[in-house]
Amino acid sequence: MARSNKKAIETPPLAKPHAIDAVSPVPLHTQIREALRRGILDGTYPPHSQMPSESQMMARFGVSRITIRQALGDLQKEGLIFKVMGKGSFVAKPKAFQSLSRLQGFGEAMAPSGYETYALLLSAREVPASAVVAQRLALEAGSPVFEIQRLRYLNREPISVDVSYFPIDIGQRLTQEDLATRDIFVILENDYGHNLTHADVQIEAISAETSLGRHLDVAEGSPLLRIERLTYAGERPIDFEFLYYRGDAFQYRLRIDRS
Repeated sequence: MARSNKKAIETPPLAKPHAIDAVSPVPLHTQIREALRRGILDGTYPPHSQMPSESQMMARFGVSRITIRQALGDLQKEGLIFKVMGKGSFVAKPKAFQSLSRLQGFGEAMAPSGYETYALLLSAREVPASAVVAQRLALEAGSPVFEIQRLRYLNREPISVDVSYFPIDIGQRLTQEDLATRDIFVILENDYGHNLTHADVQIEAISAETSLGRHLDVAEGSPLLRIERLTYAGERPIDFEFLYYRGDAFQYRLRIDRS
């Protein structure tokens, strides 16, 4: 993606991360990468600002140029920085990602990377199951289900609208929980004793309609990821969701092995 038309923010001073431990079993470039990642995620290095030069980092961390380049290369692979020939490294707008190799709630997936997450409850109500919802939850069409809509935030910016459907007894209980800061998966397992085993997931690209665009702070027609996820406890379908993620700020990743 062309970035030459963006005016870079003035280079911030090199952050003061935790000291690098030369005797640690963790490689030096990994320690530096993590220190720089913290600076990017906490805003020390704002989006589109220029990172300190390799020479500055060499002096600060007391390591070789190749070690610095290894750390920067890892950050570039993650999409946290981009390089401009002859000018250096710049901070990209971080695009969060979630691996599809594990069944996790949004907060569970984001916490290890240092992201702050919370949810705004948009609505919680009993509704008649549409044909699609009824089929997914193994109910008769028109049966009562509980719909919960949430606006999810990542580092205080809107990232997704989650529309979830539950059997009526589970959904009614969930309205009594702290849905702002707790993942529903964690509540279902730890509080309600449901053993979540697997999920069926479908992903497609769509354009934002007016309501979604307003919630996600994007223009109508902007690209979104639409995820349809049906989660099971044992063999019972327990949670059916439509998840609408901002295409410019989120991605799913999946490792595929060839046997």
